[in-house]
Amino acid sequence: MSEPSDDRQLDKYKQAFQEEAREVLVELESALLELNESRTDRELVSRVFRALHTIKGSGGMFGYDELAAFAHQLETAFDEVRAGRLEVTAELLDVALTARDQIKSMLEEAAGGAPADRTVAAAILAKLHTLTGLAESPSGGKAASAPQPPKAVAGAVSAWKIHFCPGPELLRNGANPLLLLGELRQLGDLHSTASMAAVPRLAELDPERCYISWDMVLATAAGREAIRDVFIFVEDSSELSVEPHVVPVPDAEEAPPKAGQVRRTSYGRRAYDSPDNASSIRVPATRLDQFVNLVGELVTVQARLAEVAARRDDPEVLAVSEEIERLTAALRENSMSIRMLPIRGTFERFRRLVHDLARDLHKEVELTIEGGDTELDKTVIDQLNDPLMHLIRNSMDHGVELPRDRIAAGKPATATLCLSAKHSGANVLVGVSDDGAGINAEAVRARAVEKGLVAGDAQLTESEILSLILSPGFSTAKQVTDVSGRGVGMDVVRRNVEALRGTIEIASKPGAGTNVTLRLPLTMAIIDGLLVRIGESYFVMPLATTLECVELTRQDVEKANGKHVADIRGELIPYIRLREYFNIHAERPEREQIMLTETEEGRYGFVVDQVLGDHQTVIKNLGRYYRHVQVISGATILGNGSVALILDPHRLAQDAIRTHSARQRAGRMRPEGAMNS
Repeated sequence: MSEPSDDRQLDKYKQAFQEEAREVLVELESALLELNESRTDRELVSRVFRALHTIKGSGGMFGYDELAAFAHQLETAFDEVRAGRLEVTAELLDVALTARDQIKSMLEEAAGGAPADRTVAAAILAKLHTLTGLAESPSGGKAASAPQPPKAVAGAVSAWKIHFCPGPELLRNGANPLLLLGELRQLGDLHSTASMAAVPRLAELDPERCYISWDMVLATAAGREAIRDVFIFVEDSSELSVEPHVVPVPDAEEAPPKAGQVRRTSYGRRAYDSPDNASSIRVPATRLDQFVNLVGELVTVQARLAEVAARRDDPEVLAVSEEIERLTAALRENSMSIRMLPIRGTFERFRRLVHDLARDLHKEVELTIEGGDTELDKTVIDQLNDPLMHLIRNSMDHGVELPRDRIAAGKPATATLCLSAKHSGANVLVGVSDDGAGINAEAVRARAVEKGLVAGDAQLTESEILSLILSPGFSTAKQVTDVSGRGVGMDVVRRNVEALRGTIEIASKPGAGTNVTLRLPLTMAIIDGLLVRIGESYFVMPLATTLECVELTRQDVEKANGKHVADIRGELIPYIRLREYFNIHAERPEREQIMLTETEEGRYGFVVDQVLGDHQTVIKNLGRYYRHVQVISGATILGNGSVALILDPHRLAQDAIRTHSARQRAGRMRPEGAMNS
C-alpha cells in the first residue's frame, strides 16, 4: 500500500536534486569563468571542486550513476589542481565549461528532455585524459560516490577528530552514511566509533530515520576542507565538526576498549530530536504565482468591502473593514517581498556568453557587475534574459574594438563591459555599458533615411537619432555574422521592455562607448496608486511618481493666458488636461486638481476633476488588442466593480512633447488639450 507513496516521495526528492543541481551548475560556471581571470586563486579552485563534488555525490545518491561517474572525472582533475599537481590552463577551463554543458544535458534528459549525446561525453573525457594524464574510468562504471581503494595522499600526516551526526532526513533523501565513511577511508587511516545513545524505544522508532552518530579519528595528509568536502551535500542538514585531534593522556583507572568493541558515548538530547525546523523552504514558482494572484483578488474584494462599509455608515462594519484593510496591506507587502529576487543571478549567467563571444570574435573583454543585490520582481527578472542577451551581443560585436584597434586609439587592450542595476523610485534602472567605439549618429541617420524611416530633411535630436536603432530590421552592419547584423536584436529588446511597461534610454559618445539603460517597474502585480476621477471615468496614477496635488481654479487658468502652465511656488510647471487628452465630454468643475509628477522629461502636471485617495492597485493586462497603447500600463477593478485605467505619466509626457514638436515643425498650432509652451 505504501509503495506508490514512496515512489512519489522519491520523485519529489529527485526533482529537488535536479533543481539544486541546476543552481550548482550556475555556481560552477561562474567559478570557472572567474578562475579564467585569476588562475592561481585557490578559493576559486575549491569552489569548482565543491560544485563538482556536490553534483557527483548527490547524483550518486539518487541513482544518476552515469552523471555521477562523469562528474567524478572532472572532480578528480580539479582535485589534482587543488593538490598543486596540475596547472589551470585555458584548455582545461574550456573542457570544464563544455563538460558543465554536458552535465546540464544529462540533467535535462533525466527530467524527460532530449537524450544527451554520449559521443560528446566520450570526447570530453578523452580530452580531459590528454590534458591531465590521469587514467580514464570506464563510462559505464559504478557511481563515483561508491567506496574506492584508499588514495595515496602525499605530505605530512595529521590526526583529525570528526563528529558526524546525520540529520533526520538523510536516509529519506536517499543518502547512505556508510558511503561517506568509505570516502573518508580513501583519505587515510580511519578509526570510527558509533553512538547508539539516541536510539529510542522500539514503539517510538522511525525506520526511515538515522539515529546513529559517529565519532572518528582520521590520520591523513589532507586538510580540514578536504575532509569537510566529503560531507558537502549533507552538511547543511547534519551535525558535523572537524577539529585537530589531541591525543589524551590515558587514565590509569580507565581500561582501554577491547579489540572490536564499540564504545557508546552519550551526547544527551540531540538538536535533531527536536521538531524539524528549516531556515528556508523551496516552493515551485507556479505555486508562488498562484499565491500572489489570490492576494490580488483579496485586495480587490477588500476594496469592495470598504466601499460597502462607507455606504452603510455602520461603525461596527466600518471597524471590521478597516482591520481587514490593515491585514490585507500587510499580506500584500509580504507576498510581494517573497517575489523579489536579486538580479545578480541573472547577471552572472552572462559571464559565459561574454567569455564565448570574446573567444569567437578574437576580442579581450572583462565583464563587471554593479548593483547585483538590487531586487526585482521575479516576473520581471524572468523576462530580462532575452533583452540583456541581445544588448550584450550588440555591444560585443559592434561596440568593442579588436585589441590592436584599442591600443592604436590609446585604450587598454582589454575592453570593459558593465552590467549594472539600481533603484529609482518605483523603478529599477538596468544598464549595459561598454567603453568601445560608440555609435556613429550620422551613420545611423543615413541608414534610417536609406530605409525610409525618416525624411532626408528631418530635424532630429541626437536622442531621437539613437532611438532609431530600436526600429524593426534596422542595422548599420555591412555584413551579417553569427552574432548580429540582421536588425532583429534591438527590436526584440524594445518589444520585450515595452511588454514589461519599461522604457529604453541610449547614450553614446564616439570613441568612449555606449550606455543603454532599461527603466523597469519593480513589480508587475500590485502597486500603490492614487485614484482620480474625470467626469464618470476613473484612472490610477502611480503613487511613486506623484509629488503632490494642488488646486487649479478658473482664475489660475485665466492668469496663464491660455497657456497650459501653472505657477507652483514660483516654478512654472507645464500640465496636460487628461479630460481633453482622452476626449472625455463632461462639465468641468469650478476647482480642478493638478497631480504634480516626476517624469523622465522633468516635472509635469496632470489635471483631473478630483483626487479620491490612495488605492492598492492590482494590475490587470488589457490584452493583445491594446498592446500598442503606450500611455496605459494596465487596468484595475475598483470596489464598485468598475474598471479604472492605470496611467503611465512618463509616456504621457513623452507623447505630449512629441506631438508638440511635430506641430511646431509642421508650422501648425497645437489644438486645445495639447501642451502649450
